[in-house]
Amino acid sequence: MALAGRQSSAGRDTQSTRIPRRTAGLDFTLHVRRLCEDMIARVERLAHIDMSRVAVGFSQTRKTTGHGMYASLTPMRFAGGQTHTVRRGRRWGVQRLHDATGREMLYIVNFYLPRFLNLEFREKLTTVVHELWHVGPKFDGDVRRFAGRCFAHGSSQKRYDATVDVLVDRWLAAGPPDALYTFLRGGFRDLIARHGRVYGRKVPAPKLIAVR
Repeated sequence: MALAGRQSSAGRDTQSTRIPRRTAGLDFTLHVRRLCEDMIARVERLAHIDMSRVAVGFSQTRKTTGHGMYASLTPMRFAGGQTHTVRRGRRWGVQRLHDATGREMLYIVNFYLPRFLNLEFREKLTTVVHELWHVGPKFDGDVRRFAGRCFAHGSSQKRYDATVDVLVDRWLAAGPPDALYTFLRGGFRDLIARHGRVYGRKVPAPKLIAVR
């Protein structure tokens, strides 16, 4: 189930995919990772997240329009952290994802560029926290689940967004260094003008795999 930037999809194993490496302009995914790590360190309600097991990637949008997804969270486990699920009598898992050290990832956070970078500064921060807040409190590869059919955001999207706003305010009030989020000021073209190019890691989307 990938939970998208104000939205959601899912995915486990037999096959394994490794996150590719890259190098040199502005490393967008590295900067976002550092931002997330700082948010987790300063905001108690995000402290359950271990970024060493969260893959951070970006996807290039075909259109520069501001409409559409800005970011998404893909859990690598099913409800309750289960590695398999049964659908229509068949057992399914999610293709596994590992980093360069062989550590298995439990979540993928993906950002859609340049659309995400063309948001207002505050909206960029709330989008990042929005995705982090989707991470299940047990950090077991499943998402945070609310009661009812709309388990991803609960019965009220406004309430979910209000919680995200509070978490952003707490992080800013904790006094994070400006250098952490300077890259979020200005739009995509500003970064290109300043750094020459914007690059980062592209994380392959996991596939559902039939398990015998």
